[in-house]
Amino acid sequence: MFLNKFYITTPIYYVNAEPHIGHAYTTIAADILARYHRMKGDKVFFSAGTDEHGIKIEKKAKQQNKKPKQFTDEISAKFQLAFSELNITNNCFTRTTEKKYTKVVQKVLQYMYNKGDIYLGKYEGLYCVGCEQYKSEKDLINNKCPDHQIKPEKVSEETYLFRMSKYQDVLLKKIETDEFKIRPISRKNEIISFYKKEGLKDISFSRKNVKWGIPLPWDKKHTAYVWADAFVNYLTALGWQGFKSEWKKNMWPPDIHLMGKDILRVHATIWPAMLLSLNVALPKLLFSHGFFLVNGQKMSKTIGNVITPDDLIEKYGVDATRYLLISATSFGHDGDINLEWFDKKYNADLANGLGNLVARSIKLAQLSVENKTATGHLSVLTDRCPAAVLFFIQKSWTEYEKQFNQIKLDEVIKLINKQIKYVDNYITVEKPWELIKNKNNKISEVLCNILEHLRHITLMVWPFMPETAEKIYKSLGLDCGEEMKKKLKDVIKTEKKTVFTTTQDSPILFPRI
Repeated sequence: MFLNKFYITTPIYYVNAEPHIGHAYTTIAADILARYHRMKGDKVFFSAGTDEHGIKIEKKAKQQNKKPKQFTDEISAKFQLAFSELNITNNCFTRTTEKKYTKVVQKVLQYMYNKGDIYLGKYEGLYCVGCEQYKSEKDLINNKCPDHQIKPEKVSEETYLFRMSKYQDVLLKKIETDEFKIRPISRKNEIISFYKKEGLKDISFSRKNVKWGIPLPWDKKHTAYVWADAFVNYLTALGWQGFKSEWKKNMWPPDIHLMGKDILRVHATIWPAMLLSLNVALPKLLFSHGFFLVNGQKMSKTIGNVITPDDLIEKYGVDATRYLLISATSFGHDGDINLEWFDKKYNADLANGLGNLVARSIKLAQLSVENKTATGHLSVLTDRCPAAVLFFIQKSWTEYEKQFNQIKLDEVIKLINKQIKYVDNYITVEKPWELIKNKNNKISEVLCNILEHLRHITLMVWPFMPETAEKIYKSLGLDCGEEMKKKLKDVIKTEKKTVFTTTQDSPILFPRI
């Protein structure tokens, strides 16, 4: 029996280039949140995918002497491989070039057209090919798109327009009252300011001269605007094939749409307006994170400072890469990174922190018991554990859930490190090596406290570093599969018995760099 449902999405990533750490960052964060909710006992659905249409793709493919479909097949496969290597547990992967997807997008647009929300008109203005978005003069800095540093193209063409202005008032009210929630608060305020100062205007929803796209069902000379096409994936991921189709309706609406700040505005304007047009409930939350800078500069192939997921995995391993990226910045804000910082963080938190604690704890357990086993009971922990230790464990779980529910992933990591330091200090104060040497009976209590605390830390670590958690469980003689079957609320409660079997040395989890 599931406690609640939890539907989380990443954007479907544009396949104009190979995966970089920005894509990895969003996807790892979504995976961590999905794992946390599975740990709680929620019914989880996690969607990802690739966005494969538009003029930019057409141009990129032509530059490489490839057909658009061949080009998109190759890049999409690289995204799927990257997600697999990063241990991402998405339930589905959508490609917008799939035939079944094309049919659904056409159904959506036909419905909106029949309703009168899409109409034939003319668009004259600026269009940034880099972000596939229409721009106003106010959006530009020195006449260039601030995100791509290119001048938008002047466009004047026949187009089908989406009557987005119709939904201005209702959407603004929903955002202001948090019925349609946007976080962080600073981003919410930016969106409200946009609504009030510029407002929603009818937007071009088709391109007449772009062949690489989904044809409008009532006018094949036009293809769908890339965002009108891409947004539908959030519905199709749950099996939505039309208004009378069978789909996972009980999982809608999305609990979190996770994205970078560069695409927040379109998610906060075009997408909810489309949903209102379709009479479909709005997402519960849009959460926008910041960008990574490298030594104060935006990543650029020209500068030569691009960091790929493969670069990090090769040096640090998968779990450490997941940990380092999420801990690199306050989640929701920009962060400045470099490989030197990653090295220091890796050594401090992982090699000298968690890795060292596990190694010394297992070694102490082996030294203390001749048959290499130690049995700990949570009832013993309750009765004999110092009140401060027990209180600290329970308080930490309360804080852990609070920070996760507020999507403060970096704060969760800080909490875990606080736990690790607490146990390290407990070992220093109790001096179990002396208790072992002197054959003091107190060693049983001290050791069980250490191992039980380590078990809780391991579970806290699992959403971030699942493979590491499995290794620690194995070192403790615990079955990871059985541990993960337990709902979080049950783990926090007192159990009848926990048996720790330390029959093997702990592996070196994080070799120093």
